[in-house]
Amino acid sequence: MEFFIDTAVVDEIREINAWGVLAGVTTNPSLIVASGRDFKEVIGEIAELVPGGAISAEVTALDAEGMVKEGKEVAAWHQQVVVKLPLTPAGLQACKALTSEGIKTNVTLCFSVPQALLAARAGATYISPFAGRVDDIGWDGIGLIREIKEAYVLGDIETKVLAASIRHPMHVQQAALAGADVATIPYKVFTQMIKHPLTQSGLDGFMKDWAGRAGASAEAAPTEGGQKS
Repeated sequence: MEFFIDTAVVDEIREINAWGVLAGVTTNPSLIVASGRDFKEVIGEIAELVPGGAISAEVTALDAEGMVKEGKEVAAWHQQVVVKLPLTPAGLQACKALTSEGIKTNVTLCFSVPQALLAARAGATYISPFAGRVDDIGWDGIGLIREIKEAYVLGDIETKVLAASIRHPMHVQQAALAGADVATIPYKVFTQMIKHPLTQSGLDGFMKDWAGRAGASAEAAPTEGGQKS
């Protein structure tokens, strides 16, 4: 399973990308607004930070014609851009049109298997089921990801399942076990994933032992006059 980061904050992308684990970035209008930056400028900087990575940039038009026009403009910003579209009738129409022109798409706000199947047949490169938001209404978000993946495998569908609305590290683990192709993860969850108390206590023990060895070696080392210091 590939890891994307779900943010438009360039400093967060830079930090996590330095770990060597990112395959892409997802943004949405809310994240762009929160960043306080110009949309096109942010996408350009992200492309420089994550060369070769998929960068989802969402349209804001609500009608199919507007989505297609905006999608073409956004896709022209950089070859790594994946046009993000809502799972609506207009979004599906735009997905079909953009896909027919070789533009990659990410159909977002998916909450059911039938929706995911419609997006796939419209040519979506990625489908983004929202695990966390599904959990919020008392349903099984990870179960939804698993069912979409199973339906795609049975239907020989190439659309990639991108687990979104990830709330905690266990969501990442569960998404991987459910067969998700990608998980798009907030910065906070990445910083939680890297931590484990046994990792830190083990490292502390190693460093304590090494410091003790270094101290003992210094005590045993002879001085210039041939005596131990």
